[in-house]
Amino acid sequence: MVDKNEESALPRDGVWGQAYTLESGQTQFHELSHTRLWVTRLDLEWQIRSHTLAPDVDPMRWTEHISHVLPGSDIPVQRFVRPDDSKELVFLPALAGLPTVIRPYQPLTIPAGGECVIYVGTVVWLRVCVGQQRTQLAELALAEPSQTWVGKNTMEGELCYSAPSYARLVLEAVPKRPWRAVTPVTIKNRRSEPLLLERFSLPTPLLSLHLNDKGQLWTPGVTVVCETDMNSASLNVDETLFPAAGQCRLITPAREKGSRGRLVRAFDRMFG
Repeated sequence: MVDKNEESALPRDGVWGQAYTLESGQTQFHELSHTRLWVTRLDLEWQIRSHTLAPDVDPMRWTEHISHVLPGSDIPVQRFVRPDDSKELVFLPALAGLPTVIRPYQPLTIPAGGECVIYVGTVVWLRVCVGQQRTQLAELALAEPSQTWVGKNTMEGELCYSAPSYARLVLEAVPKRPWRAVTPVTIKNRRSEPLLLERFSLPTPLLSLHLNDKGQLWTPGVTVVCETDMNSASLNVDETLFPAAGQCRLITPAREKGSRGRLVRAFDRMFG
């Protein structure tokens, strides 16, 4: 018979929104995406250590286990005064705080009067939360993002993240990972000429995150309508999820509340 301490030391699948319990002196180790994470509970503080791996592989599983083992001193530590006496530790996903540049697998032309749905898979950020009030201690990028400028010129545009992402016409072709959120993007070309889609800026701060019963993250869909030219295009975040998402529950609200003006401006630079 395996006792409780030995059982917690065995690798298990990590879960978003699940309350883990740590005793003083214990460390929970997580490995997901290209990140290794250690969270330690002590008598008066929480400690967080993390390390980013080289993106030369595409892992599929998120594993975690609890032990009394810490990494070497070469891994920097962040220390946080405990907000309460709770032993609970929760991990929540969040989309990027800047729009994220998405590139289809290959450039795509939408004929005049045509439309399509592109399924985008975006790597989320991880929030470390503790206590009964879910106090956030830190937020980590699970894939190191770089910044890029999207716009007509250096004066008109927007700072965005250029992060690992996938954009496919077929949902099944989007790699499913616990740390990637799927966003269906419907693009309607109402112009009298074709629309070439090479890259676009997804308004990630305006998207909430939802978790289905398979452990997959989904956001509401985004609908883009282009009537005459890019400056007249409209962009709207749908109120409901695509049926393909299945039964979902809200796990993280959007960082920002959108308005029509904000959305239109976002699309003005989508193809910058």
